Amino acid sequence: MPMTTPDVRFLHELASAAEKMTLEHYLKPHVIDIESKPKEGFRFDPVTSVDRDTEMCLREIIGREFPDHAIMGEEYGASGESPWQWVIDPIDGTRPFLCGLPVWGCLIGLKKDGIAVMGMMSQPHTGDRFWSDGKQSWMSGRQGEFPIRTRQSAELHQAILHTTAPESVALYKGNNFSALQDKALMTRYGGECYAMAMLAAGHIDICVEYSLQPYDIVPLIPVIEHAGGVVTTLDGGRAEDGGAVVASASEKLHRQVLDILNG
Repeated sequence: MPMTTPDVRFLHELASAAEKMTLEHYLKPHVIDIESKPKEGFRFDPVTSVDRDTEMCLREIIGREFPDHAIMGEEYGASGESPWQWVIDPIDGTRPFLCGLPVWGCLIGLKKDGIAVMGMMSQPHTGDRFWSDGKQSWMSGRQGEFPIRTRQSAELHQAILHTTAPESVALYKGNNFSALQDKALMTRYGGECYAMAMLAAGHIDICVEYSLQPYDIVPLIPVIEHAGGVVTTLDGGRAEDGGAVVASASEKLHRQVLDILNG
């Protein structure tokens, strides 16, 4: 198989398959089997039958189209060995999914030699999609399809800051998140992967997440980077392995944020 970047149409094919499966169960909690899996610092970390079934569906489609590619998913781990690895989270934001809040999304990413090169965040209920074709980032939805760009001009005192859960902030020892809050314009919580997509689209300026897994961030890295943003770990390294991750709208803003968070 030629080692070329897959066509972006395949990202949309995967997103459409995930959308079909998740929407069959969204807002219908009585048909969803819910369990909790271990996660340090959290009493309840939900996983559902919808997560598992959707990931299995995506794995089957990838396996048919790219049988030599490796796959990593939240529910079934890593399989295969290849310079190309698909990284999928069938429902990123299972908590809001269960609450009926449409800030969850289907995350689909592709790495080549360990670097995230393409990605998709699809929100089936709203119909919004955010993706990178490997060169540029795009959004489609009710207002059409168009390229997106981070808010490059945002100064720290004008910046909108987001983190998903206060619990993660509290668990990370020695963090200076409160100092960053004091300097930003405002702080919002609970946006899950939608917040990262909104950063790429120019509506949020800083996202800080202290406990990400690879499948939480790999699909979003190309979307943010190809929109002009920056994504690194708290120590400034590549973020494909997850952990404490910071995304910012610009290089200048990112340097300021890391300086504050690292004290």
